[in-house]
Amino acid sequence: MADIHVRKRGDKWYYSFECAPVDGKRKRIERVGGKTKKEALEKGIQALNEYNNSGQHFEVSTVSVADFLDYYMENYNKINNKYNTQVGNMIVIENHLKPTFGSYRLSALSTAAIQEFINDKFIIGFAKSTIKNIITPLSQAYEYAIDLGYVRDNPCQRVKYPKDCRQPKQRELISVDEYNTIMDMLKDHKPFDIAVMIGWYAGLRISETFGLTWNDIDFDKKTITVNKQIVKRNFGVDIRKAYLEKGKKEERSAWYFQSPKTPTSHRTIVVSNDLIKVLKAWRKKQLENELYYGEYYKELYLKDEKDEKGKNIQRIIEIEKSIPCSLPTANMIFRKENGEYVSTDSFKYPSRIIHHKLGIEKFDYHSLRHTHATLLIEAGVSPKTVQERLGHSSIQTTFDRYVHNTEDMKQEAADTFDEILKKAAKQKDA
Repeated sequence: MADIHVRKRGDKWYYSFECAPVDGKRKRIERVGGKTKKEALEKGIQALNEYNNSGQHFEVSTVSVADFLDYYMENYNKINNKYNTQVGNMIVIENHLKPTFGSYRLSALSTAAIQEFINDKFIIGFAKSTIKNIITPLSQAYEYAIDLGYVRDNPCQRVKYPKDCRQPKQRELISVDEYNTIMDMLKDHKPFDIAVMIGWYAGLRISETFGLTWNDIDFDKKTITVNKQIVKRNFGVDIRKAYLEKGKKEERSAWYFQSPKTPTSHRTIVVSNDLIKVLKAWRKKQLENELYYGEYYKELYLKDEKDEKGKNIQRIIEIEKSIPCSLPTANMIFRKENGEYVSTDSFKYPSRIIHHKLGIEKFDYHSLRHTHATLLIEAGVSPKTVQERLGHSSIQTTFDRYVHNTEDMKQEAADTFDEILKKAAKQKDA
């Protein structure tokens, strides 16, 4: 560490210390320290500490896990993760990680303490996947701390998850008969039947489906292009403040367009004649509704804003047509009769009907995507084609998350093995 030098010039005392050389030349920093030698020395020590820790928001050796998690949220999580992931991590940090590990020093938290936490959660009935989701932000924060040189290792890397943890509920397939029953029930509940059709025929995520505009539909080529998704988020409010200040989250929420989940989620999907026919009819009906409501029709506009990363996002604003607005329009597919936007929140209504009136409790929107992928694989479609259709970056994700080993697949494997044995027996006899 550089030495602090003090000297008196006139009626004031100055402190100075040597800093990093510039262009190979030695350089010193000198500032007024006060009217006494002691005051100048104290200010010099403080200035030197600030210089040595330039760019750091805390003393590394004493920073708490809680403070570093806040630092991680601001400097890593906010910059690198999608909005919903940020919110999920923040909830885990505030509800689980800070109460348990917040008072530990960052450099002192041990694998044993984390292991005890995991074991306790297992004993009270947490699923293995839930426990992993809690530990993931802590592990990610420690990896970030390693990159910054604050700690040498990640205590989360060596933890063991109980082997007999309750496994997460497996997604079930929606049968063709169940799908037809659902569609028959929803025929008078537009546009929810169209949303279900898109999930069934194209395998889109719900945020992709409800983010579609008519510009994304090519009726001639019979394609749907996915180039954005819809997300409900706060605008102009730090997510931690919104979470901690009761009521503010819902008060400041709005619907936004944001980029798709991953780069490979950008895709164009060829769809069936049946879906295109239904979309054409719905487009015609929307235009008729717009004429019927006239100036009272709700127009949807797009307002450019910046997200927490400084990137452009677009907020959907709803205004009656009678009110002049120079913003570009959002030509959304999912709208009520009077033009109001129909969001993913609204899909809770048909889901309740399907669960309680039809008794198909396994249904959720993602089950349509799950079934879409499985039926294609079962029909012999190339896994690579299915991967690209779903927009997965890895083909392993397609198999691990969406492809069931169905009874038909099991029977096909058994039949194929029988054919192999019969063929081998014939060759031997010959």
